[in-house]
Amino acid sequence: MPQNITLGYQHMLDEALAAIRTLTIEEARALHGRDDVLFVDLRDPRELEREGRIPGAFHCPRGMLEFWIDPASPYAKPQFQQDKTFVFFCAGGWRSALSAFLAQRMGLSPVAHIDGGFSAWKKSGAPVEGGKTDMNAG
Repeated sequence: MPQNITLGYQHMLDEALAAIRTLTIEEARALHGRDDVLFVDLRDPRELEREGRIPGAFHCPRGMLEFWIDPASPYAKPQFQQDKTFVFFCAGGWRSALSAFLAQRMGLSPVAHIDGGFSAWKKSGAPVEGGKTDMNAG
């Protein structure tokens, strides 16, 4: 096991959570569907296919985030060049906390992330589209 880890994920996560806005599911649901808010889904395509999506969310795989945010990047996406509030989410809230912190450091503002991520969203009965309803079927 490598002993050269100088900055572990928990420290990075704690730093991110101290610096960004964390939305409860109720707060996120109140923002969903507003024209001035963009929900950003960081999960990988397999997660979306399996679990479903938040209607209207923009899919940005976590590995492309920095490149899609930066207007100087050849991969920049117009979704990140808008005057909106950006609400990041992943499956459980860790990737989205780190991503919101990074996006904020890159100058994207305002940003937030959903506490508990898509799992908490789905569990609350909030709208979801697609996904496999029964993983044991057929």
